[in-house]
Amino acid sequence: MANPLLGTLIHAVGGVAASTCYLPLQKVKKWSWDTYWLLQASFAWFIFPFIIGFLTVPNLMDVFAKADTSVLINATLLGSIYGFGGMCFGLAIRHIGYSLTYTISIGISAILGTIVPLIMHGELVEKFNAPGGKVVFLGMFFALVGIVICGVAGYKKENDLKGIKVEGAEPLTFNMKKGLTLTLIAGVLSAVFGISLEVGEPLSAIADANGAGQFQGNAKLILSTGGAFITNLIWFTIVGLKRGTLKQLIDVKGIGVSAYSLNVGMSILTGALWYGQFFFYGIGHTNMGNFGFASWVIHMSMLIFFSYIVGIIMKEWKQVTKKTNTVLILALVVLITSFVVMAYGTMLGEGNIGGH
Repeated sequence: MANPLLGTLIHAVGGVAASTCYLPLQKVKKWSWDTYWLLQASFAWFIFPFIIGFLTVPNLMDVFAKADTSVLINATLLGSIYGFGGMCFGLAIRHIGYSLTYTISIGISAILGTIVPLIMHGELVEKFNAPGGKVVFLGMFFALVGIVICGVAGYKKENDLKGIKVEGAEPLTFNMKKGLTLTLIAGVLSAVFGISLEVGEPLSAIADANGAGQFQGNAKLILSTGGAFITNLIWFTIVGLKRGTLKQLIDVKGIGVSAYSLNVGMSILTGALWYGQFFFYGIGHTNMGNFGFASWVIHMSMLIFFSYIVGIIMKEWKQVTKKTNTVLILALVVLITSFVVMAYGTMLGEGNIGGH
C-alpha cells in the first residue's frame, strides 16, 4: 500500500542530495569548469544510472526490450533537450546570481513539470476532484508561493551583499535581461526532464512486473539521464577540444597526483549526489500512490528549501539585513506548510486518514 507520508520524507532526502550536489565544486582546483562538468555529468547521467539500474532492476535489458520503441526514443530525446538546461543555468548565474537563477528556474520547473503531464493525460480535473485532491493542489499553491518568496529573499540578499567581495565566489556581471532569458530557458528545460520521466513511466510498470518493486523508477531514469549525457558529452567534448582543456582529464603529471585525485573524487561525489536526488525521487514517487503527480513539485520545493538551509549553514546569509532574514524565514515557513498540506492531502486520497 502506498504511504504518502513516507514518500514525502523520501523526497526530502532527495532534496538534500540535490541542494548539496554542487558543493564539491568548491574543492576543485587547476581544472576548467568544462572539465569538471563533463566528468561529473559522466557519473551523474551515465555511469551511476546504469550501475544502479542493473543492481536494482531484475532483467533490466529485458525491461527495455519489452517497452514500446516510441517510449524509449521520446523519453531519451526529452532528456537530451533537458541537457541544454544545465548549460543555460550555469551561464545565468554569472549574470543575475545563484539565488535568483535557482529560484526562478526551479519555480518554472515546478509548475510546468507538474501541470503539463496532467494535461497530457487529461487528468487535471480528475485529480483535482479526487478525494484529497483539492488539499494537494492547495499545498502545491503554497509551495509556489514559498518559492516566489524565496526568490524575493534571494534578490534582497544579492542587493545586500552587492559590493562585498566573497572569497572564492565567481564574479557577478549583473545583466538582468540576459540572465533572465537564460533562467527562463533553464526553467522550461528543467521541467522537460520531469516530462521525460513521465513519458518513460511505462518502463516502471514493466520493471515492477519484473520484481523491481520500489526501485522500478530506476529503469526509466536511465533514458532521461542518458539523453542529458549525450547532449553534454557532445557539447563539452567540442568545447574542450576548442579550448584545449579536454587533456586535463588525463594530465595527472601536469596537475599533480594530489590535486588530480581530489578533482576526480569531487566530480564523482557531485555525480553521486545529483543521481542520488532522483534515486530517492523514484522511491518517493512510488510511495505517493494516486498522487504521484505531486512528486515533481514536492521535489522542486524540497530542493529550494534545503538549498536555502545549506546557505544558512554555510553563513551565506550572515551579512544580510534583518528585513531580508525575515523574508527568508517567512519563505521557509510557507514551504514547510506546503509539505505538510500536500502530505495530508495525499494521505486523505489514499484513505490513510478519515477512513476513506
